[in-house]
Amino acid sequence: MTNIISTIYRYPVKGLSPEKRAEVVLSTGQAIPNDRRFALALGTTQVDGTVSKWMAKSNYLMLMRDERMAQLQTEFEDETQTLTISRGGRQVARGNLTQKIGRTVIEDFFQAFMKEESRGRPKLVEAAEGHVLSDHDSPVISIINLASLQDMARVVGTAPDERRFRGNFIIDGMEPWAEFDLVGWRVKAGEAILEITERIDRCGATNVDPDTAERDLNIPKALMRGYGHIDCGVFARVIEGGIVREGDTLERI
Repeated sequence: MTNIISTIYRYPVKGLSPEKRAEVVLSTGQAIPNDRRFALALGTTQVDGTVSKWMAKSNYLMLMRDERMAQLQTEFEDETQTLTISRGGRQVARGNLTQKIGRTVIEDFFQAFMKEESRGRPKLVEAAEGHVLSDHDSPVISIINLASLQDMARVVGTAPDERRFRGNFIIDGMEPWAEFDLVGWRVKAGEAILEITERIDRCGATNVDPDTAERDLNIPKALMRGYGHIDCGVFARVIEGGIVREGDTLERI
């Protein structure tokens, strides 16, 4: 079967909901545009201004610890740099993330919504040039194999929703766990060329249902019990940029 990029996701704000993209333009050494560009630093996190280099995820609001974030639906508008936050279909906050007034609106909302979990007033920060505010300390693309998720039903009891794994490219048509065999190889994705660098070890963020915000599974424990590891998906770095669209193939070269 042909390996197809069935879905492309980005996550403009770390820990908040994914956004599907019909296509993305990749650049050498960079993540998907606007992916993990922003994050909400805890009130106890020391940040200087509104721009931040990479820090460990424990410094931010994050799904691994703060599952309540999954109750929110968000949309980021590239043209206006504006984030709209909804809960249960109703808009609850909206602000331009590059302007002081807009950041204040978003920070005020999360202080009230997260309460003591934010450890004071959260601070909205933007990634410094060349950085992303993801779990990985360098700009990467995360790739998830749908067949691996389907195979996990044997040990989890159900095939986990792809959104639990917060991947960028969801691949259909690949054999279960064949993504691990690509580590160290280069692949062509649409017009771009990627190098698969490593497997992704999974944390408690995957335990959170993306619709209900409940911790209803224990994915890392199930992976270890069933396969002897806690890995699902692979990281890739962009070697040559180009346009990648939904429906494009991903092939080893």
